[in-house]
Amino acid sequence: MRSLLFLSFVSTSLALQFPFKVPFFQSTVPPEDDEPVRGTPKVAIIGAGAAGSSAAFWISKAQHRFGVDVEVDVYEKTSHIGGRSLTIHPYDNDTFEPVELGASIFVKANKNMWRAAQEFNLTLRDLSKEDNDLGIWDGEQLLLNLGNSWWDMLKVLWRYGIMPPRRADSLVAGMLKQYSTLYTGDSPKWDNITDLAHSLGWMSLIESSGADFFTSNGVSKQYVNELIEAATRVNYGQNIDSIHALEAACSIAANGASQVEGGNWQIFQRFLNYSSANIYTNTKVSSITQKQSKSRPWVVHSDKGSTGYKAVIIAAPFHQTDIELPSALVSQIPEQPYVHLHVTLVTTTSSSFNREYLALSPHENAPHMILTTHEGVRQGRKAPEFNSISYHGKISEDEWVVKIFSEAPVEDKWLQTVFNGQVGWVHRAEFDAYPRLPPTSSFPPVRLDHGLYYVNAFEPFISTMETETLASRNVVDLLLNEEFSSSICGPRISGSTKDTSVADNDFVFGWDC
Repeated sequence: MRSLLFLSFVSTSLALQFPFKVPFFQSTVPPEDDEPVRGTPKVAIIGAGAAGSSAAFWISKAQHRFGVDVEVDVYEKTSHIGGRSLTIHPYDNDTFEPVELGASIFVKANKNMWRAAQEFNLTLRDLSKEDNDLGIWDGEQLLLNLGNSWWDMLKVLWRYGIMPPRRADSLVAGMLKQYSTLYTGDSPKWDNITDLAHSLGWMSLIESSGADFFTSNGVSKQYVNELIEAATRVNYGQNIDSIHALEAACSIAANGASQVEGGNWQIFQRFLNYSSANIYTNTKVSSITQKQSKSRPWVVHSDKGSTGYKAVIIAAPFHQTDIELPSALVSQIPEQPYVHLHVTLVTTTSSSFNREYLALSPHENAPHMILTTHEGVRQGRKAPEFNSISYHGKISEDEWVVKIFSEAPVEDKWLQTVFNGQVGWVHRAEFDAYPRLPPTSSFPPVRLDHGLYYVNAFEPFISTMETETLASRNVVDLLLNEEFSSSICGPRISGSTKDTSVADNDFVFGWDC
Protein backbone atom coordinates (compact mmCIF):
# COMPACT_ATOMS: atom_id res chain seq x y z
CA MET A 1 0.00 0.00 0.00
CA ARG A 2 2.68 2.48 1.04
CA SER A 3 4.64 1.72 -2.11
CA LEU A 4 1.59 2.33 -4.29
CA LEU A 5 0.66 5.57 -2.60
CA PHE A 6 4.04 7.22 -2.51
CA LEU A 7 6.00 5.83 -5.44
CA SER A 8 3.13 6.18 -7.86
CA PHE A 9 3.40 9.92 -7.81
CA VAL A 10 7.01 10.34 -8.85
CA SER A 11 7.09 11.66 -12.38
CA THR A 12 8.10 8.86 -14.73
CA SER A 13 8.00 10.51 -18.00
CA LEU A 14 8.33 14.29 -17.95
CA ALA A 15 9.68 15.13 -21.37
CA LEU A 16 11.16 18.58 -21.89
CA GLN A 17 13.87 20.09 -24.04
CA PHE A 18 16.55 22.71 -23.51
CA PRO A 19 20.08 23.07 -24.91
CA PHE A 20 23.26 22.12 -23.10
CA LYS A 21 26.75 21.80 -24.47
CA VAL A 22 28.47 18.55 -25.37
CA PRO A 23 31.86 19.92 -26.33
CA PHE A 24 33.46 16.76 -27.69
CA PHE A 25 30.77 16.34 -30.37
CA GLN A 26 32.02 18.60 -33.15
CA SER A 27 29.70 19.78 -35.88
CA THR A 28 31.24 18.87 -39.21
CA VAL A 29 30.01 18.92 -42.77
CA PRO A 30 28.58 15.67 -44.17
CA PRO A 31 29.98 14.88 -47.59
CA GLU A 32 28.05 15.87 -50.71
CA ASP A 33 26.28 13.08 -52.57
CA ASP A 34 28.47 11.73 -55.35
CA GLU A 35 26.57 9.06 -57.27
CA PRO A 36 27.43 6.51 -58.49
CA VAL A 37 28.12 5.16 -55.00
CA ARG A 38 30.84 2.68 -54.31
CA GLY A 39 31.47 1.40 -50.80
CA THR A 40 29.51 1.37 -47.59
CA PRO A 41 25.73 1.97 -47.61
CA LYS A 42 24.61 4.94 -45.51
CA VAL A 43 21.72 5.45 -43.06
CA ALA A 44 20.64 8.83 -41.68
CA ILE A 45 19.07 9.36 -38.25
CA ILE A 46 17.30 12.68 -37.65
CA GLY A 47 17.49 13.63 -33.97
CA ALA A 48 19.89 12.74 -31.14
CA GLY A 49 17.45 12.33 -28.28
CA ALA A 50 16.38 9.06 -26.69
CA ALA A 51 15.05 7.71 -30.00
CA GLY A 52 17.87 8.79 -32.29
CA SER A 53 20.79 7.95 -30.00
CA SER A 54 19.38 4.51 -29.20
CA ALA A 55 18.72 3.85 -32.91
CA ALA A 56 22.42 4.43 -33.60
CA PHE A 57 23.22 2.13 -30.69
CA TRP A 58 20.98 -0.69 -31.95
CA ILE A 59 22.49 -0.48 -35.44
CA SER A 60 25.95 -0.72 -33.90
CA LYS A 61 24.89 -3.95 -32.15
CA ALA A 62 24.22 -5.52 -35.56
CA GLN A 63 27.53 -4.15 -36.84
CA HIS A 64 29.47 -5.65 -33.96
CA ARG A 65 27.66 -9.00 -33.92
CA PHE A 66 27.23 -9.76 -37.59
CA GLY A 67 29.45 -7.31 -39.45
CA VAL A 68 26.52 -5.46 -41.03
CA ASP A 69 28.18 -3.04 -43.42
CA VAL A 70 26.56 0.36 -42.89
CA GLU A 71 27.67 3.90 -42.09
CA VAL A 72 25.39 5.98 -39.87
CA ASP A 73 25.03 9.77 -39.79
CA VAL A 74 23.10 11.38 -36.91
CA TYR A 75 21.75 14.91 -37.48
CA GLU A 76 20.93 17.05 -34.43
CA LYS A 77 19.69 20.61 -34.88
CA THR A 78 20.88 21.75 -31.43
CA SER A 79 24.26 21.62 -29.74
CA HIS A 80 23.23 18.98 -27.23
CA ILE A 81 22.65 15.24 -27.04
CA GLY A 82 19.63 13.89 -25.20
CA GLY A 83 16.65 15.73 -26.71
CA ARG A 84 14.08 16.27 -23.97
CA SER A 85 16.43 15.11 -21.23
CA LEU A 86 18.57 17.80 -19.63
CA THR A 87 19.87 19.22 -16.38
CA ILE A 88 20.64 22.69 -15.08
CA HIS A 89 22.80 23.84 -12.15
CA PRO A 90 21.22 26.12 -9.53
CA TYR A 91 22.54 29.66 -9.86
CA ASP A 92 24.25 28.37 -13.05
CA ASN A 93 27.02 27.26 -10.69
CA ASP A 94 28.43 23.84 -11.56
CA THR A 95 29.61 23.28 -8.00
CA PHE A 96 25.96 22.61 -7.15
CA GLU A 97 24.36 19.29 -8.06
CA PRO A 98 22.46 19.54 -11.35
CA VAL A 99 18.66 19.34 -11.33
CA GLU A 100 16.63 17.54 -13.99
CA LEU A 101 14.59 19.98 -16.03
CA GLY A 102 13.47 17.45 -18.59
CA ALA A 103 12.92 13.70 -18.58
CA SER A 104 13.30 13.13 -14.87
CA ILE A 105 13.25 9.45 -13.91
CA PHE A 106 12.87 5.89 -15.08
CA VAL A 107 11.80 2.75 -13.25
CA LYS A 108 12.91 -0.87 -12.98
CA ALA A 109 10.36 -1.92 -15.60
CA ASN A 110 12.28 0.33 -18.04
CA LYS A 111 14.83 -2.35 -18.84
CA ASN A 112 16.75 -0.57 -21.59
CA MET A 113 17.43 2.50 -19.48
CA TRP A 114 18.25 0.35 -16.46
CA ARG A 115 20.60 -1.90 -18.44
CA ALA A 116 22.29 1.08 -20.06
CA ALA A 117 23.04 2.65 -16.67
CA GLN A 118 24.66 -0.62 -15.60
CA GLU A 119 26.59 -1.26 -18.82
CA PHE A 120 27.92 2.30 -18.94
CA ASN A 121 28.84 2.34 -15.22
CA LEU A 122 26.56 5.26 -14.42
CA THR A 123 25.55 5.84 -10.81
CA LEU A 124 21.84 5.66 -10.03
CA ARG A 125 20.05 7.65 -7.37
CA ASP A 126 17.23 5.55 -5.91
CA LEU A 127 14.33 7.95 -5.47
CA SER A 128 12.06 5.27 -4.03
CA LYS A 129 14.06 5.41 -0.79
CA GLU A 130 13.50 9.14 -0.40
CA ASP A 131 10.34 9.49 1.66
CA ASN A 132 8.35 12.54 0.67
CA ASP A 133 5.30 13.70 2.54
CA LEU A 134 2.58 14.22 -0.02
CA GLY A 135 -0.38 16.54 -0.45
CA ILE A 136 -3.21 16.51 -2.99
CA TRP A 137 -4.43 20.05 -3.74
CA ASP A 138 -7.65 20.93 -5.58
CA GLY A 139 -7.01 24.65 -5.92
CA GLU A 140 -8.58 25.66 -2.61
CA GLN A 141 -7.77 22.94 -0.10
CA LEU A 142 -5.56 19.95 0.60
CA LEU A 143 -7.73 16.88 0.10
CA LEU A 144 -4.95 14.77 1.58
CA ASN A 145 -1.92 15.72 3.66
CA LEU A 146 0.15 12.60 4.13
CA GLY A 147 3.35 12.04 6.02
CA ASN A 148 5.03 8.69 6.47
CA SER A 149 3.23 7.31 9.51
CA TRP A 150 0.68 4.54 9.85
CA TRP A 151 -1.79 7.21 10.86
CA ASP A 152 -1.38 8.74 7.42
CA MET A 153 -2.05 5.36 5.83
CA LEU A 154 -5.25 5.14 7.84
CA LYS A 155 -6.28 8.51 6.42
CA VAL A 156 -6.12 7.00 2.94
CA LEU A 157 -8.10 3.93 3.97
CA TRP A 158 -10.69 6.14 5.62
CA ARG A 159 -11.08 8.30 2.52
CA TYR A 160 -10.95 5.64 -0.20
CA GLY A 161 -11.32 2.25 1.41
CA ILE A 162 -9.13 -0.81 0.83
CA MET A 163 -10.34 -1.99 -2.56
CA PRO A 164 -9.73 1.01 -4.90
CA PRO A 165 -5.92 1.00 -4.43
CA ARG A 166 -5.82 -2.78 -4.73
CA ARG A 167 -7.91 -2.82 -7.89
CA ALA A 168 -5.86 -0.06 -9.47
CA ASP A 169 -2.66 -1.88 -8.54
CA SER A 170 -3.97 -5.11 -10.06
CA LEU A 171 -4.89 -3.40 -13.34
CA VAL A 172 -1.45 -1.81 -13.60
CA ALA A 173 0.24 -5.13 -12.78
CA GLY A 174 -1.64 -6.75 -15.66
CA MET A 175 -0.49 -4.02 -18.02
CA LEU A 176 3.13 -4.37 -16.86
CA LYS A 177 3.05 -8.14 -17.35
CA GLN A 178 2.17 -7.66 -21.01
CA TYR A 179 4.61 -4.78 -21.35
CA SER A 180 7.45 -6.99 -20.11
CA THR A 181 7.05 -9.24 -23.17
CA LEU A 182 8.62 -6.44 -25.23
CA TYR A 183 11.99 -7.39 -23.69
CA THR A 184 11.82 -11.13 -24.37
CA GLY A 185 13.36 -13.06 -27.25
CA ASP A 186 9.82 -13.45 -28.59
CA SER A 187 9.13 -9.72 -28.49
CA PRO A 188 6.63 -8.76 -31.19
CA LYS A 189 7.81 -6.72 -34.16
CA TRP A 190 5.43 -4.11 -35.52
CA ASP A 191 4.95 -1.67 -38.34
CA ASN A 192 1.40 -0.90 -37.19
CA ILE A 193 0.88 0.23 -33.59
CA THR A 194 -2.82 -0.64 -33.53
CA ASP A 195 -1.86 -4.22 -34.40
CA LEU A 196 0.64 -4.15 -31.55
CA ALA A 197 -2.08 -2.98 -29.15
CA HIS A 198 -4.27 -5.88 -30.33
CA SER A 199 -1.46 -8.40 -29.77
CA LEU A 200 -0.86 -7.09 -26.23
CA GLY A 201 -4.58 -7.02 -25.38
CA TRP A 202 -4.52 -3.26 -24.86
CA MET A 203 -7.32 -2.04 -27.12
CA SER A 204 -9.58 -1.24 -24.17
CA LEU A 205 -6.71 0.76 -22.64
CA ILE A 206 -6.08 2.96 -25.66
CA GLU A 207 -9.74 3.38 -26.66
CA SER A 208 -10.91 4.43 -23.18
CA SER A 209 -10.11 7.44 -21.05
CA GLY A 210 -8.30 6.70 -17.80
CA ALA A 211 -11.43 7.75 -15.90
CA ASP A 212 -13.73 5.40 -17.80
CA PHE A 213 -11.33 2.46 -17.74
CA PHE A 214 -10.53 2.51 -14.04
CA THR A 215 -14.08 3.21 -12.85
CA SER A 216 -15.53 0.52 -15.16
CA ASN A 217 -13.08 -1.92 -13.57
CA GLY A 218 -14.26 -1.22 -10.04
CA VAL A 219 -11.96 1.60 -8.93
CA SER A 220 -13.93 4.29 -7.11
CA LYS A 221 -14.50 7.58 -8.91
CA GLN A 222 -13.09 9.50 -5.96
CA TYR A 223 -9.81 7.53 -6.00
CA VAL A 224 -9.56 7.93 -9.79
CA ASN A 225 -10.31 11.66 -9.82
CA GLU A 226 -7.99 12.45 -6.95
CA LEU A 227 -5.02 10.11 -6.65
CA ILE A 228 -4.71 8.68 -10.17
CA GLU A 229 -5.42 12.07 -11.71
CA ALA A 230 -2.67 13.59 -9.56
CA ALA A 231 -0.28 11.17 -11.29
CA THR A 232 -1.48 11.94 -14.83
CA ARG A 233 -1.24 15.68 -14.17
CA VAL A 234 2.34 15.53 -12.88
CA ASN A 235 3.46 13.06 -15.55
CA TYR A 236 1.66 14.33 -18.63
CA GLY A 237 -0.09 17.59 -17.70
CA GLN A 238 -3.45 15.99 -18.58
CA ASN A 239 -6.56 15.15 -16.60
CA ILE A 240 -7.73 11.60 -16.05
CA ASP A 241 -10.85 12.07 -18.21
CA SER A 242 -8.86 13.34 -21.21
CA ILE A 243 -5.88 10.93 -21.31
CA HIS A 244 -6.13 7.35 -22.57
CA ALA A 245 -6.01 4.60 -19.97
CA LEU A 246 -2.73 3.04 -21.11
CA GLU A 247 -0.80 6.21 -20.35
CA ALA A 248 -2.77 6.72 -17.14
CA ALA A 249 -1.70 3.25 -16.05
CA CYS A 250 1.93 4.08 -16.91
CA SER A 251 1.63 7.17 -14.70
CA ILE A 252 1.08 5.08 -11.58
CA ALA A 253 3.60 2.35 -12.43
CA ALA A 254 6.55 3.96 -10.67
CA ASN A 255 8.12 1.24 -8.52
CA GLY A 256 11.90 1.50 -8.35
CA ALA A 257 12.04 5.11 -9.54
CA SER A 258 15.63 6.24 -10.19
CA GLN A 259 17.67 8.76 -12.11
CA VAL A 260 21.29 8.96 -13.21
CA GLU A 261 23.42 11.13 -10.98
CA GLY A 262 24.52 14.10 -13.03
CA GLY A 263 21.70 13.72 -15.56
CA ASN A 264 19.82 11.05 -17.51
CA TRP A 265 21.11 12.57 -20.76
CA GLN A 266 24.39 10.73 -20.09
CA ILE A 267 22.75 7.48 -21.18
CA PHE A 268 22.05 8.93 -24.63
CA GLN A 269 25.52 10.37 -24.86
CA ARG A 270 26.90 6.90 -24.09
CA PHE A 271 24.68 5.34 -26.77
CA LEU A 272 26.32 7.56 -29.36
CA ASN A 273 29.80 7.07 -27.91
CA TYR A 274 29.32 3.30 -28.26
CA SER A 275 28.08 3.54 -31.83
CA SER A 276 30.36 4.31 -34.74
CA ALA A 277 27.96 6.97 -36.01
CA ASN A 278 29.04 10.34 -37.37
CA ILE A 279 27.41 13.05 -35.22
CA TYR A 280 26.44 16.34 -36.88
CA THR A 281 25.30 18.74 -34.16
CA ASN A 282 24.00 22.25 -34.87
CA THR A 283 22.78 20.84 -38.18
CA LYS A 284 19.15 21.44 -39.07
CA VAL A 285 17.55 19.21 -41.68
CA SER A 286 15.28 21.23 -43.97
CA SER A 287 13.87 18.51 -46.22
CA ILE A 288 14.04 14.87 -47.26
CA THR A 289 13.48 14.04 -50.92
CA GLN A 290 13.39 10.90 -53.06
CA LYS A 291 15.29 10.08 -56.24
CA GLN A 292 15.71 7.13 -58.55
CA SER A 293 18.63 5.29 -57.00
CA LYS A 294 19.00 1.78 -55.66
CA SER A 295 21.85 2.66 -53.32
CA ARG A 296 20.77 6.15 -52.15
CA PRO A 297 17.06 6.71 -52.82
CA TRP A 298 16.67 9.27 -49.99
CA VAL A 299 18.40 12.65 -49.94
CA VAL A 300 18.72 14.60 -46.69
CA HIS A 301 19.02 18.35 -47.25
CA SER A 302 20.47 20.25 -44.31
CA ASP A 303 22.14 23.60 -43.74
CA LYS A 304 25.41 21.74 -44.32
CA GLY A 305 24.52 20.35 -47.72
CA SER A 306 22.74 17.36 -49.32
CA THR A 307 23.61 13.69 -48.86
CA GLY A 308 22.04 10.52 -50.24
CA TYR A 309 21.11 7.56 -48.04
CA LYS A 310 19.89 4.01 -48.39
CA ALA A 311 17.46 4.61 -45.50
CA VAL A 312 16.41 7.40 -43.14
CA ILE A 313 15.07 7.21 -39.58
CA ILE A 314 13.10 10.23 -38.37
CA ALA A 315 13.65 10.18 -34.60
CA ALA A 316 11.96 13.40 -33.50
CA PRO A 317 8.32 14.60 -33.37
CA PHE A 318 7.79 15.26 -37.08
CA HIS A 319 5.72 18.43 -36.85
CA GLN A 320 8.27 20.00 -34.51
CA THR A 321 11.14 19.42 -36.96
CA ASP A 322 9.83 21.67 -39.79
CA ILE A 323 11.22 19.09 -42.22
CA GLU A 324 9.64 19.10 -45.67
CA LEU A 325 8.63 15.71 -47.05
CA PRO A 326 6.78 14.75 -50.22
CA SER A 327 3.08 15.53 -49.68
CA ALA A 328 2.07 11.87 -49.96
CA LEU A 329 4.26 11.09 -46.96
CA VAL A 330 3.24 14.12 -44.89
CA SER A 331 -0.42 13.12 -45.25
CA GLN A 332 0.34 9.91 -43.34
CA ILE A 333 1.46 11.80 -40.22
CA PRO A 334 -1.45 13.60 -38.53
CA GLU A 335 -0.80 16.77 -36.56
CA GLN A 336 0.11 15.88 -33.00
CA PRO A 337 -0.78 18.51 -30.37
CA TYR A 338 1.60 18.83 -27.43
CA VAL A 339 1.07 20.03 -23.87
CA HIS A 340 2.73 23.42 -23.42
CA LEU A 341 4.26 23.32 -19.96
CA HIS A 342 5.97 25.93 -17.79
CA VAL A 343 8.79 24.70 -15.55
CA THR A 344 10.08 26.90 -12.75
CA LEU A 345 13.04 26.07 -10.54
CA VAL A 346 13.37 28.02 -7.31
CA THR A 347 15.83 28.03 -4.45
CA THR A 348 14.44 28.98 -1.05
CA THR A 349 15.48 29.15 2.57
CA SER A 350 11.88 28.39 3.57
CA SER A 351 11.82 24.81 4.83
CA SER A 352 8.17 24.38 3.83
CA PHE A 353 5.35 25.96 1.85
CA ASN A 354 3.27 28.76 3.28
CA ARG A 355 0.67 27.15 5.57
CA GLU A 356 -1.72 30.06 5.15
CA TYR A 357 -1.69 29.68 1.36
CA LEU A 358 -2.54 26.00 1.80
CA ALA A 359 -5.30 26.83 4.31
CA LEU A 360 -3.53 24.85 7.04
CA SER A 361 -3.69 25.56 10.73
CA PRO A 362 -0.44 26.67 12.45
CA HIS A 363 0.13 23.22 13.98
CA GLU A 364 -0.29 21.31 10.69
CA ASN A 365 2.80 20.42 8.66
CA ALA A 366 2.89 21.47 5.03
CA PRO A 367 3.81 18.60 2.67
CA HIS A 368 7.03 18.83 0.63
CA MET A 369 5.42 17.43 -2.51
CA ILE A 370 2.06 18.75 -3.67
CA LEU A 371 0.23 17.20 -6.61
CA THR A 372 -3.07 18.45 -7.94
CA THR A 373 -6.49 17.31 -9.09
CA HIS A 374 -9.00 18.95 -11.42
CA GLU A 375 -11.87 17.68 -9.28
CA GLY A 376 -12.47 21.05 -7.64
CA VAL A 377 -12.97 22.65 -11.06
CA ARG A 378 -15.50 19.96 -11.97
CA GLN A 379 -17.45 21.05 -8.91
CA GLY A 380 -17.28 24.74 -9.77
CA ARG A 381 -14.34 25.71 -7.57
CA LYS A 382 -11.05 27.46 -8.29
CA ALA A 383 -8.47 25.73 -10.52
CA PRO A 384 -5.04 24.89 -9.07
CA GLU A 385 -2.39 27.45 -10.03
CA PHE A 386 0.12 24.68 -10.71
CA ASN A 387 0.28 21.00 -11.65
CA SER A 388 2.84 20.07 -9.01
CA ILE A 389 5.39 21.54 -6.59
CA SER A 390 8.12 19.48 -4.99
CA TYR A 391 11.20 20.04 -2.86
CA HIS A 392 14.26 18.38 -4.45
CA GLY A 393 16.84 18.47 -1.69
CA LYS A 394 19.33 20.98 -0.37
CA ILE A 395 22.07 22.88 -2.15
CA SER A 396 23.44 24.19 1.16
CA GLU A 397 22.78 23.83 4.86
CA ASP A 398 19.68 26.04 4.76
CA GLU A 399 18.67 26.34 1.10
CA TRP A 400 16.47 23.98 -0.90
CA VAL A 401 15.71 23.52 -4.61
CA VAL A 402 12.03 23.38 -5.57
CA LYS A 403 10.54 22.41 -8.94
CA ILE A 404 7.17 23.72 -10.14
CA PHE A 405 5.15 22.52 -13.16
CA SER A 406 2.33 24.75 -14.31
CA GLU A 407 0.12 25.44 -17.32
CA ALA A 408 0.82 29.19 -17.11
CA PRO A 409 3.80 31.23 -15.88
CA VAL A 410 4.07 31.65 -12.11
CA GLU A 411 4.66 35.25 -11.10
CA ASP A 412 7.32 36.53 -8.72
CA LYS A 413 4.66 37.79 -6.31
CA TRP A 414 3.09 34.34 -6.15
CA LEU A 415 6.48 32.73 -5.49
CA GLN A 416 7.11 35.16 -2.62
CA THR A 417 3.74 34.21 -1.11
CA VAL A 418 4.18 30.46 -1.45
CA PHE A 419 7.74 30.47 -0.04
CA ASN A 420 7.18 32.91 2.81
CA GLY A 421 9.12 35.70 1.11
CA GLN A 422 12.30 33.59 1.03
CA VAL A 423 13.09 33.19 -2.68
CA GLY A 424 16.64 33.07 -4.03
CA TRP A 425 17.46 31.93 -7.56
CA VAL A 426 14.63 31.48 -10.08
CA HIS A 427 14.89 29.75 -13.47
CA ARG A 428 11.93 29.67 -15.88
CA ALA A 429 11.47 27.56 -18.98
CA GLU A 430 8.52 26.62 -21.17
CA PHE A 431 8.23 23.71 -23.57
CA ASP A 432 5.96 21.59 -25.69
CA ALA A 433 6.60 18.88 -23.18
CA TYR A 434 4.64 15.76 -24.16
CA PRO A 435 1.94 14.77 -26.62
CA ARG A 436 -1.73 15.11 -25.82
CA LEU A 437 -2.96 11.58 -25.40
CA PRO A 438 -6.72 11.24 -25.88
CA PRO A 439 -8.33 7.82 -26.38
CA THR A 440 -7.56 6.57 -29.89
CA SER A 441 -6.97 3.48 -31.98
CA SER A 442 -5.26 5.33 -34.84
CA PHE A 443 -1.52 6.03 -34.96
CA PRO A 444 0.97 7.23 -37.58
CA PRO A 445 2.71 4.49 -39.56
CA VAL A 446 6.10 3.31 -38.36
CA ARG A 447 7.21 2.72 -41.95
CA LEU A 448 6.33 5.73 -44.08
CA ASP A 449 7.84 4.29 -47.26
CA HIS A 450 10.47 1.79 -48.28
CA GLY A 451 13.56 2.92 -46.39
CA LEU A 452 11.86 5.74 -44.45
CA TYR A 453 10.88 5.14 -40.81
CA TYR A 454 9.26 7.19 -38.06
CA VAL A 455 10.22 6.27 -34.48
CA ASN A 456 7.95 8.87 -32.84
CA ALA A 457 4.86 7.22 -34.26
CA PHE A 458 5.01 5.40 -30.91
CA GLU A 459 4.67 8.57 -28.80
CA PRO A 460 0.84 8.87 -28.93
CA PHE A 461 0.78 5.25 -27.69
CA ILE A 462 3.24 5.56 -24.78
CA SER A 463 5.50 8.58 -24.33
CA THR A 464 8.58 7.95 -22.17
CA MET A 465 12.35 7.89 -22.60
CA GLU A 466 12.23 4.12 -22.32
CA THR A 467 9.56 3.51 -24.93
CA GLU A 468 11.47 5.68 -27.39
CA THR A 469 14.34 3.19 -27.05
CA LEU A 470 11.90 0.31 -27.60
CA ALA A 471 10.38 2.02 -30.63
CA SER A 472 13.83 2.67 -32.10
CA ARG A 473 14.86 -0.96 -31.54
CA ASN A 474 11.81 -2.05 -33.50
CA VAL A 475 12.51 0.43 -36.31
CA VAL A 476 16.13 -0.66 -36.55
CA ASP A 477 15.05 -4.31 -36.77
CA LEU A 478 12.62 -3.43 -39.58
CA LEU A 479 15.29 -1.43 -41.41
CA LEU A 480 18.00 -4.07 -41.07
CA ASN A 481 15.64 -6.81 -42.21
CA GLU A 482 14.35 -4.82 -45.19
CA GLU A 483 17.63 -3.32 -46.37
CA PHE A 484 20.31 -5.76 -45.19
CA SER A 485 18.49 -9.11 -44.67
CA SER A 486 19.64 -8.96 -41.05
CA SER A 487 18.48 -7.72 -37.64
CA ILE A 488 19.86 -6.79 -34.25
CA CYS A 489 19.90 -10.43 -33.17
CA GLY A 490 20.30 -12.52 -36.29
CA PRO A 491 20.20 -12.81 -40.06
CA ARG A 492 16.39 -12.45 -40.11
CA ILE A 493 13.96 -10.37 -38.09
CA SER A 494 12.21 -13.46 -36.74
CA GLY A 495 13.52 -16.53 -35.01
CA SER A 496 16.24 -14.90 -32.91
CA THR A 497 18.22 -17.29 -30.74
CA LYS A 498 18.14 -16.58 -27.03
CA ASP A 499 21.46 -16.30 -25.24
CA THR A 500 21.23 -19.14 -22.71
CA SER A 501 24.06 -17.63 -20.67
CA VAL A 502 21.74 -14.83 -19.53
CA ALA A 503 19.24 -15.55 -16.75
CA ASP A 504 15.59 -15.05 -17.73
CA ASN A 505 15.14 -12.21 -15.24
CA ASP A 506 18.19 -10.40 -16.63
CA PHE A 507 17.54 -11.04 -20.34
CA VAL A 508 16.83 -7.85 -22.31
CA PHE A 509 16.22 -8.38 -26.00
CA GLY A 510 18.61 -6.30 -28.10
CA TRP A 511 21.23 -6.17 -25.39
CA ASP A 512 21.03 -9.96 -25.29
CA CYS A 513 20.14 -12.38 -28.10
